[in-house]
Amino acid sequence: MRVNGSFLAVIGVFFAVIGIVYWFWSYEDAGFLMLMGSALLGILPGGYYLWWAKRMKPLEGDEPEATVADGAGVIDSFPGSSIWPFLLGLGAFFATMTFVFGLWLAPIAAALGLSAVIGAVVESRRGGTV
Repeated sequence: MRVNGSFLAVIGVFFAVIGIVYWFWSYEDAGFLMLMGSALLGILPGGYYLWWAKRMKPLEGDEPEATVADGAGVIDSFPGSSIWPFLLGLGAFFATMTFVFGLWLAPIAAALGLSAVIGAVVESRRGGTV
């Protein structure tokens, strides 16, 4: 966790420095604010990871002599191919199209999304295809 936090914090500091340099060279607000937002996207989670790294035992990735197999964990079963993620994406697509073409697409989006969620839950409980 310390390695991840350090990596994110360094990226955030890099974007902050570039943002400050950009501000003094261009005096342009939008680019400066986007670079500062990018800096916060690195500093905030990086700082959070570093804060928790002090309070937790070191993870496998923090050990200098660690191997990939040390952090692999237990390998269980992987789900087979399923139609439910496709239907969930189709429901999200129709929900987005509701904003463009009108509310008449909302029932279709809700039916697709609800059936995909129910189907995925039932499939995961049974351990196979539905």
